[in-house]
Formats: sequence, C-alpha cells, structure tokens
Amino acid sequence: MPIPKPIRWLALALLPALALCLPALADADDIRPSDPVVYVPDAPGERVLGADPLLVDVSHADQGYVMARYTGAAAKAVVMLTGPDAVAYKYFLPPSESFVPLPLTAGSGAYAVDGYENVEGTTYATLFKDSLDVALASDLLPYLYPNQYVLFGPDTKAVALAAQTVAGADSDLAAVERIYRYVIDNITYDDEKAATVTGGYLPTVDDTLATRTGICFDYAALTTAMLRSQNIPTRLEIGYAGSIYHSWISVYVDDVGWIDRLIEFSGDGWTRMDPTFASNGDSSEAILQYIGDGSNYALQYLH
Repeated sequence: MPIPKPIRWLALALLPALALCLPALADADDIRPSDPVVYVPDAPGERVLGADPLLVDVSHADQGYVMARYTGAAAKAVVMLTGPDAVAYKYFLPPSESFVPLPLTAGSGAYAVDGYENVEGTTYATLFKDSLDVALASDLLPYLYPNQYVLFGPDTKAVALAAQTVAGADSDLAAVERIYRYVIDNITYDDEKAATVTGGYLPTVDDTLATRTGICFDYAALTTAMLRSQNIPTRLEIGYAGSIYHSWISVYVDDVGWIDRLIEFSGDGWTRMDPTFASNGDSSEAILQYIGDGSNYALQYLH
C-alpha cells in the first residue's frame, strides 16, 4: 500500500489576547492552579489488537488513546486508524520495545484499526485488520493526553516551564496568552532545518527548548504540550493555508468552549493570528489580511 509523503512544513497558530474580548472567567484576585496536570497513557495489555510484531493495546480507548508497538525487523510499520469521521490517520512506527500513544481524535464511535509492515520503499504488507468501538469518558481527553505528535511526560522540561510561565495567571485565557508569548518570543524559525528535514520527522519538545529553534511542527508541538500540561485541552490541527501544509491550534476554555484557531480581536472582528507567517512577513498588512481570511485555511487532521 503506497503511503503519502509525511508532512514536511507545518506552521503554528494560537490564540493571543482573548481576555480583552470575552467575559472575564475569574475575578482579578483569583489565581488559577499552575501545578502540572499530566495525563500518563499506559498499555496494561487487558485488550490487544494484532499480534507480534505489531500490537495495538486498546485497553484505555475510553480515555481517547490507544498504544502501539512494533518489534519487527522491517524499517517501520504503520497503524492506520479510521474513525467515525472517515478520515484515515496513518502513524509510522520504527522498531522499538516501547509503546507509543496514538490519539482517537474522531471521538466516540466505530474505528477501523489496520496494521501494515514496510516491505520496501512505499510498499507495505497487511499484518491485520480489526475494528474497535469507542465510548469516550470525555470528548476532551484526546486533547489532554500526549501522543506521537505531541509527546511529553511528568519529567519533560517543557512541563516545568509551562508551570513557571503561567504562575500567577488568573484564568485559562491568561495562561494561554503567556505560553503563546513565551514560544513566539523565545523560539526562532530554523530555515535550514525546514529545507533539509527528512520524511517521518517528529518533534521532540525538549530539544526545541534546548536549541531555541525549530520548524513550524516544533512550534506547534511545544505549545500544545505546554498547554495540555496545564490541563487546557488543545487541538493541534493540520491542513492547508492556501497551497502550503500548515498547522494551527485551538483551545478549550470552560464556560466558553472551543476557541478555534489562533484568534486575535482586531477591534472590528475575530482575526486569525499566525506567528510564523506574521514574523516571516514582518507583520505586513498583506500577510495579516491573508491569515485573517478563514477561507485560506482547510482542516485535514487533528492531533
């Protein structure tokens, strides 16, 4: 089965100063908790699909994730998850003894779970085909747990940094604003990496912190990890901005719900604000008009 080329260029979009535009969610004297809240996935083996060398542990599917592991001799395997939204998500797994969390972002419903092993090039052999009925304990859980695209844990440095960054914030919106500002003020876009990144690249959030550089995928993963570790449900959304593969972020706030894409209030309406495009375009009027036009964006995948 031919596998499409992986995403090579992603950009970040997040939500700056919404506190100016929405009703106050907390009194000025209130301080939200800033201690990390990290949801840790595991693979207890209570229910498993497939067989060695490719296993998918679905024991905690109600929490919005499955765990996958490939221990074969091929260069890689693929787990394809197709949920009730009919979108096929392909997750590439190199040989490893460790399980990797994969999100169930299509929500509750019936999933096809298919496993493939690389033969050569882009040719894959089928290892198994199975199905899974999912009833999520909460629709928000897929956007709180780490997954292969946004991988972090209790000891990840980005988690500690998020707690420091939001300390003293009086609302989730204020916490989002602080994390957003930290990322765009401290991470520099790496043009050389963007030009040379190889297929199958996945970000490591602590590497991004250590080098203070990254491509758009790194921006998005770091920001999402920091927000999720603060118990703020966050969707890393992938699609197209015009003809360019792109990524933006939506956040969930109690009493407001999902706030889609990176949104900034401009005084006369809601406007997307994309820091990668804006910085590379020196915040030119043409760039700001482009990223403010929702018709330029087409969502394909959620992670």
